[in-house]
Order: sequence, then structure tokens, then C-alpha cells
Amino acid sequence: MLAERIVVGMSGGVDSSVAAALLVEAGHEVIGVTMRVWPWQASAEPMTRFGSCCGSEAVDDARRVAGALAIPYYVLNMAEEFERAVVTPFSQSYGRGRTPVPCVSCNSDLKFGSLLGRARAWDAAAVATGHYARVERDAATGLWRLHRPRDRRKDQTDFLWPLTQAQLAAARFPVGDLTKDEVREHARRLGLVTADKPESQEICFVPDGDYRGFLRRRDPAAFRPGEIVDVHGRMLGRHGGVAGFTIGQRKGLGLATSRPLYVVDLDADADRVTVGAAADLERQRLVAGRVNFIAGRAPTGPLRVTARIRHNHEPAAATLLTLGDGRAEVAFDEPQRAITPGQSCVWYQDDCVVGGGVIERASLTRDEIA
Repeated sequence: MLAERIVVGMSGGVDSSVAAALLVEAGHEVIGVTMRVWPWQASAEPMTRFGSCCGSEAVDDARRVAGALAIPYYVLNMAEEFERAVVTPFSQSYGRGRTPVPCVSCNSDLKFGSLLGRARAWDAAAVATGHYARVERDAATGLWRLHRPRDRRKDQTDFLWPLTQAQLAAARFPVGDLTKDEVREHARRLGLVTADKPESQEICFVPDGDYRGFLRRRDPAAFRPGEIVDVHGRMLGRHGGVAGFTIGQRKGLGLATSRPLYVVDLDADADRVTVGAAADLERQRLVAGRVNFIAGRAPTGPLRVTARIRHNHEPAAATLLTLGDGRAEVAFDEPQRAITPGQSCVWYQDDCVVGGGVIERASLTRDEIA
């Protein structure tokens, strides 16, 4: 491979650190960058200003790794773009009774959007990250293809499905052919400070994990009280706002019952939360919007795929049918538990990503979903 100038998005974690290191070892000209996506507030403590992937400690770690690799390093102020592309849609989605995935828009709009644009201005050929994914070019068609990584436990292709052909052409995922253990071994070999750093499980802009408190501070009007009803419409209690619930939720319902109940539906227009038994969470069909097909064109007829409905969901056999208007229907061979509006539905053939979309609604039958 010819040497390239590559901008590496460095989060201060071990994956992006090793991504930068592998590119340096391969002879590329590497520039390390951390996106500062959350505005500083003089009154806030460092870990309440930022999550662990974009906070002051993360910046310090990324800078130390860049120093060890002898590469230039910059912190870019992207707070306004992050607010517009990630945080505001996140808050609005919860207000509509949906459960969004902020990493999806962060990747497509910022890392391989705004950051890629800035990289071009530096005459860089590509942007690299520490995502566990692989990109290959199909020799027969010339199209770029997104593949699942070697370490399936760390698969992050469900955060990357909106990427276009142009974005994939400029995307580099150096750790996609490694396992997590191998990544840490590389970091230890190089003496990087992030070698044994624990992984972050939090939303980066909600560092304390209290997303309900975060949403309430941003938009108190989204927390309108309403009824909690069962699947037959009988009122069981009251709630403090649909934005505080998600499909499949069991705890925190505020109901005294003799059997486990789960959130099975959210109606933001009616301020209504519907609860039911575990069996009531089963759905066999869904409609997704904002659909993107990696090849740039939709299939002309029904397509057999495996479909993933949340990050830790094992892709399940299904038939995909495009509906037009940027929408598609997915019919699973077997019912799936807790299909949640706002989450991503991603489609695969073997380890190749066909595309994906954002779940709009789900049902047991096609008549119900029409």
C-alpha cells in the first residue's frame, strides 16, 4: 500500500491509540486529532463536563500517545457541530418516545463528515478511527464494501451503516483485523499509556449515565405526566414523562404488581406508556426510515438478509423489502424481542453490511404495520 497522510480520530482509548500506532508502523504520515465536542464550563468538574471518550483526561491520554508515536496532535473545537448533529436530535428523539443511537450520527456527520472535510483541507487522503470494522473494495464492481470485524464480540458496523461510498473510500479501520486482546498486546508492546485503560460504556455527553436527568435539564417540557396502561388499555398508574422510558424497560415503572411488567409501547402524542408481559414484547416485522444501502442503490426485490436490531443483538434471519421514500420493511423469520423505535436496524449478507435504517415502528403482522 502506498504511504498516505491520514488523520486519526483519537478518543484517548486503547483502540484509537493502536489504530494510530499501526498506521505509523506501516509508514503513513499520521496526524492525531481529538474532537472537542462539549463546551467547557468554568463551574464544572472535568468528568461532569465530558464523558471519558472526549473529556480532559481523554485529551491528556491522546496527547501522550501522540507524543510516544512522535506524530503531530491537535484538539479541534467541534462543539457546535456536535450539538446540532448529535445532542439535539438525541434529546428530540426521546421526547417523541424513541430511543436513539447517538454514535451513528456522530460517525456519519462528524468523524466521516466534518472531520473528513477538515482532513481534506490538510491534504490528507483518509480518516482513521479505532472502530472494529473492515472496509474493502470489490474488484469486480469498484464499489466499497463494509464488513464485520474479525472480533465479532467487538463488532461496531451497526454504528457505521449510514456511511456513503465516498466516506467509505476515505475510511480506515486499522484494528478491524485484530481481536481486542491483540489490540491491548500491541499497546503494551509499544508502552502506550492506554494499554490497560478500561472501556467506556457510557454516552459520552452524559458522563454520569443519568440520561433522564440530562434530558430533563435540557427540555423540561418533554416530561409531561400521563397514564400507564396495560395492553388492554386499562389504567395501572401514572408516569412523569414518556421521555423517561424505553421499550423493554422493566425497572423504574413505579407499579406495584405481582408479575413482571415491561414497557411494550410509547405514545408521545397521547403521553401514554403501555406495559405488558415479556411475551408482549415479541414483534416479527418492522419499518425503518432514513435507509442507506452501502452499494448506493436499493435492491429491486425482496432480499434475504440477517438483521440486527440493537448493538448486542445477534443478527437474525429476515427478508428485506424496500418501500420507497427512504424506508424499508423487515420481516423476521422468528419474532424478535423489544424492537425499539429510534434504534438502528442493520442488514447483513454473511459478514458484509448491506445497509441499515432507523426503526420507526414494529408489529407482529404486516396488517398491523401497514
